[in-house]
Amino acid sequence: MKTTIVLTDDHSIVRDGIRSLLETENDLEVIGEGSNGLEAIELVQSKKPDILIIDIRMPELNGIEAVSQLELDTLPTKCIILSMHDSEEYILKCIQAGAKGYLLKDTGKVEFLKAIHTVKNGGTYYSGDISQVLVNNLLNSEKPNITPQKKVTTKTPFDLTKKELQVLLLVLEGFTNQQISEKLNNSKRTVETHRFNLMRKMEVKNLLDLSKKAQANNLI
Repeated sequence: MKTTIVLTDDHSIVRDGIRSLLETENDLEVIGEGSNGLEAIELVQSKKPDILIIDIRMPELNGIEAVSQLELDTLPTKCIILSMHDSEEYILKCIQAGAKGYLLKDTGKVEFLKAIHTVKNGGTYYSGDISQVLVNNLLNSEKPNITPQKKVTTKTPFDLTKKELQVLLLVLEGFTNQQISEKLNNSKRTVETHRFNLMRKMEVKNLLDLSKKAQANNLI
């Protein structure tokens, strides 16, 4: 029996790409597509798929709100978040809402398919880019005591995320954006975004100042 899937993303080109990837697998079948959270809920309620793959930021109703609603409805469909965001705040909200998986949009095919099969079989799957410590702490508690309005603070100076800190260390070791993307298994554009954000947060404009400030704050 095939695993049935509903896709929800407000960009049709993203849905087309995911559908094309899934259609190469004989045991997977896409039975519906939506462009916002409300459509996701309607499709899940009417088609009752095994898996809902859903983005976070969408019109009408975002992915987190949709997953939370489906969790309240106690439907058997299991939800996997597919997002470009790797911040702890988004991850915490999604797990609290009831998502069984969280993948980044630059995830490779092998990991993507592994996540679908793991979640379908009753497990949980979170992208390798996400802190395993964070995930374990969350899964070992009943429900994180976090509301969508509460901002999760980090312990690093300048509020650098785990990925920004990784990029910082590699930049200071002399690696190029392309080399960093290969090491972290992220797209070059994603690395460039992390690099821009960490320099903005640290209020520096060049590598020399970046190095000095990182040393002064015990980041290296």
